[in-house]
Amino acid sequence: MATPRTDPLTAEVVELIGTVVARYHTEYEQAAAKHSLTGAQARVLGLLTLEPMPMRRVAQQLKCEPSNITGIVDRLEAHGLVERRPDPNDRRVKLAAPTEEGAETARKLRESLDFAREPLAELSEEERTVLRDLLRRMLGERTS
Repeated sequence: MATPRTDPLTAEVVELIGTVVARYHTEYEQAAAKHSLTGAQARVLGLLTLEPMPMRRVAQQLKCEPSNITGIVDRLEAHGLVERRPDPNDRRVKLAAPTEEGAETARKLRESLDFAREPLAELSEEERTVLRDLLRRMLGERTS
């Protein structure tokens, strides 16, 4: 069976998406470094600011091995940015949660990511809504 050819427009869109992702990762790594964090540490800290969670769930969210998350949380804990606390629903389970300093660091990190925010600001609200809905559709999510 022959491999289907990609039309030029699809190829260009794929290339543009790749460029956006690469630039985002580069800026994210640079912003994390300004806070003496690796990109992985910054991603874990950012995720934990949404809600405290067991390390196994952090690993599932970030699609990596739980043992990797344990090491990252250990380093974040050593920097005073994350703490482990008992899960109120199951005291055998430990939740990783940001400290006040960790939540503040994550907020500053988010605010320093101008790469995506600045170009998006040039789009109208309607254009941003269309872009959001298209991206959600690409990810198999329902649009609102």
